[in-house]
Amino acid sequence: QVQLVESGGGSVRAGGSLKLSCRVSGRTLNGYAMAWFRQAPGKEREVIVAVDWSGAKIRYADSVKDRFTFSKDSTKNTMYLQMSSLKSEDTAAYHCAADSRAFRDGTMSVYDYEYWGHGTQVTVSS
Repeated sequence: QVQLVESGGGSVRAGGSLKLSCRVSGRTLNGYAMAWFRQAPGKEREVIVAVDWSGAKIRYADSVKDRFTFSKDSTKNTMYLQMSSLKSEDTAAYHCAADSRAFRDGTMSVYDYEYWGHGTQVTVSS
């Protein structure tokens, strides 16, 4: 059974940085499409980073482009989200997601991913 567990959330002042981790167990991440998405209270889920199965194509939402960076450590079966220049509007629960189906493109729709983590809270104060 595939499980995704996020960590690294917390409270930070605007302009600060945080690095989120998503540990995947049950299967290797290799060949998976991957994503990070977030949900703020009263708002829709928003995919902020999407990565295709090869890891070669990474897409960022406009809201986080040039501030957030995706990475992966295959030896640890873990994906990361480095967040910099945080803003109050980045406050949300952050989730990682993965899709093991073959040759999947990384889409900006959260419902295209098979597995979701339970999330980690990020709170940015101004």
